[in-house]
Amino acid sequence: MRRPDEAFLGEGRIGLLEAIDRFGSITRAAREVGVCYKTAWDAVDAMNNVAERPLVERAAGGHGGGGTVLTDEGKETVRLYRVLQDEHRRFIERLEGRLGDVGRLYSLLRRVAMRVSARNVFPGTVSAVRKGVVSTEVTLALKGGETVCSVITNESARVLDLKVGAEAYAFFKASAVILGKDLHDATVSARNLLCGTADRIVHGPVNAEVTVALPGGSVLTSIITDESAKRLSLAKGDHVCALVKASSVILGVDG
Repeated sequence: MRRPDEAFLGEGRIGLLEAIDRFGSITRAAREVGVCYKTAWDAVDAMNNVAERPLVERAAGGHGGGGTVLTDEGKETVRLYRVLQDEHRRFIERLEGRLGDVGRLYSLLRRVAMRVSARNVFPGTVSAVRKGVVSTEVTLALKGGETVCSVITNESARVLDLKVGAEAYAFFKASAVILGKDLHDATVSARNLLCGTADRIVHGPVNAEVTVALPGGSVLTSIITDESAKRLSLAKGDHVCALVKASSVILGVDG
């Protein structure tokens, strides 16, 4: 469930609300749904902030020391969510009866509807996860056989639940893409080297936008200075390679 321009409710948050209603304690509710106390309160605060009326409130202290309870608005929100969930399940069952497996179509619609500021968005499958002391290196296999490596914090990797075989998205800005020619044998510090064919070049007074068609069918966009584009003598059809630092790649998963 969404409100304009912001996520509002999902299965995880509804489960937290139900646990709060059941136990009357956010500590026990957090333990029940498998999150820490702070994460639970952060979720409650976020829901209360975007809801028209608070969904959760702290009960006054007394013999039992007080607690945390759902408001009437919170209980009604949980009820409506479960009704919508049940109707959605029935709808999918009816749709599958007519169309067969709609999983691929549903996945495509989610990808098409996704809106992010980064120009480059690549769906893929996690092929490797290497955890360090502070950061985790995650490698994504793209549909065309290319790979994209990202370095994110260990906490981010935990929150995203990134494991080998999981589906995820790689995002990076067009301005984070460095272009070059004949880089196959070059030694560079950037982890990601994606090579393809210059498909479209749009020159501007200051910058140039270059679209690179990758062998697997994906398209990558780079923003470089117009002077750099001219120095590279870029033309449509040229073989070109894109360099992207692993630290510039943001990962995301379906929520």
